[in-house]
Amino acid sequence: MKWSPRSHETPAKIRGDSTEGMRYIFSMSFSEVLAELPALTVSERQLLVRRALDLDEPALSEKDEALVEKRMEDHRRNPDSAVPLEKMKTRLRSRFSK
Repeated sequence: MKWSPRSHETPAKIRGDSTEGMRYIFSMSFSEVLAELPALTVSERQLLVRRALDLDEPALSEKDEALVEKRMEDHRRNPDSAVPLEKMKTRLRSRFSK
């Protein structure tokens, strides 16, 4: 492993350790990352997956974010308005399989 200085992150922040004051993060090869995965906790692996997915997904625009929030609030107010997934799949199949 190579250590490289970064002023804004520490190994403690990355690994959740209580070691403070260290101003370095490590860089690992892909094979080293794969070899270390079993040593991570479930929550660390989940965080790793979320961060990796975030890299591939562009952030929502403010307009899209507002739409999502509005729809979530509408759902919270009236959860019975939701359509179960299987029912929606049936509707879509009948509509587009003609």
